Amino acid sequence: MKKILLFLLLGSGAAFAQEKNQQTLKFTISGDVEKGSVITLDSLKQYTISPIGDIKVTDHTGAFKHQDDQLKGILLKDVLSHTKFKTSSPKLLSRFYFVCTGGDGYKVVYSWNELYNTEVGNHVYIIMEKNGIKADKMPESMQMTSATDFKTGRRYLHNLDKIVVSQVQ
Repeated sequence: MKKILLFLLLGSGAAFAQEKNQQTLKFTISGDVEKGSVITLDSLKQYTISPIGDIKVTDHTGAFKHQDDQLKGILLKDVLSHTKFKTSSPKLLSRFYFVCTGGDGYKVVYSWNELYNTEVGNHVYIIMEKNGIKADKMPESMQMTSATDFKTGRRYLHNLDKIVVSQVQ
């Protein structure tokens, strides 16, 4: 009986770990904004798609995991350019941060200053193409990367589902 229970527990965990994320073709922007929005894969085509190049994806220790080639993407700050933040003064923008969440619950955080006041913001992309494959054909669509991070895998997000804008209190 113990062996059966152990098998069921281990088997169900393995099945859960192997579960594929649902491909996302849209994401929401909500939180401390004047008006929430839904961004679709089609609506992203209105933005400038820039070549990113090749990225060596590494884990938190810097160990090489895999390489993605021929990346093309849209700057996150360009997509956020239409978002009006709930604030009474531009001075308060330094309090804002963005929590980007994937379909599997994985979260990546950027501060307002990081995106709009440092070079990092010029390298945070929503990926529209990689390895010659367009985003709508990728099983893990709506991906994001911070291309100049030292440990690129930490902020490499799959199946972007939502961006929640918040403020530090």
